[in-house]
Amino acid sequence: MRPDDFFKDAPDHWGLGASRQVDHELLISLRRGPAEAWDDRQLAVALARLAHDDLEAFGTGGGEQLNEAEMRDALLALRAVAKRIGLGDPDIPFRDYGTFKSYWLRNDAYGSWQARRDLLNAIFDPIHDRLIELETGELASSLAQPVSPRGRTGWAKVDEELTEMRRHFEIAQSPQDHRNVGNDAVTVTEALSRQVYNPDRHLREGEDEPAVSKTKQRLERFVEDALPGRDSVAARRLVRASIEMAQEVKHSDTPTRRDAGLAADAVILLANLLRRLDEPAT
Repeated sequence: MRPDDFFKDAPDHWGLGASRQVDHELLISLRRGPAEAWDDRQLAVALARLAHDDLEAFGTGGGEQLNEAEMRDALLALRAVAKRIGLGDPDIPFRDYGTFKSYWLRNDAYGSWQARRDLLNAIFDPIHDRLIELETGELASSLAQPVSPRGRTGWAKVDEELTEMRRHFEIAQSPQDHRNVGNDAVTVTEALSRQVYNPDRHLREGEDEPAVSKTKQRLERFVEDALPGRDSVAARRLVRASIEMAQEVKHSDTPTRRDAGLAADAVILLANLLRRLDEPAT
């Protein structure tokens, strides 16, 4: 499940088409008990990401998808679902946009978007991490496992997409299901692109910043800077091959379970390779 699943298309009053609206009934129902379509762990992951992303948008110039009342309902739903899965009451010291603003003013984040991001990360990253641990522990996957003792990258959005891909692979049966795993694998590469590419560090003079979807260009540059010289050649080839494999399965008419597994394993390897390159060399 992803944050977008909390939205639905609803016809407008003029009959001119559908508009995207929050599924308010779903948010309210989650405070009373589990949903039929999704496991509470899936719901908690998506709710935490929805709330985090929208609060960050509100605190850094706008673009939030929820209104004040909907944010209040989303945070109440997150608290209820978190308690049901044994996570306890998440320590979120505000209940909506207005109280978040009061919180950042009390905590020296006036006039600084980065300070507000830091406040939100300090609150939500432990929640994301704990939810990933719970999901990973429940998901007995036949896909590749990293050699790292962490069992995850520690990059919340990347780990969420990896977990979603593992879940879809476990239940995949049809070519359409396998193609969806390929789509998940591409989404993982885009999450990695957002995570590791920093224009301040990786952009050369005279270049324009490539779009997040230009994953080969962005990830290869990250590897090139992390492994200067000839050392980066093999790693850059692995980046290209992993991305191409994911794209092939995503666009294939009749992908098999083996095809989906190869693409998924490749991006799991890629994610953990990039995470290792992000660490200081020892």
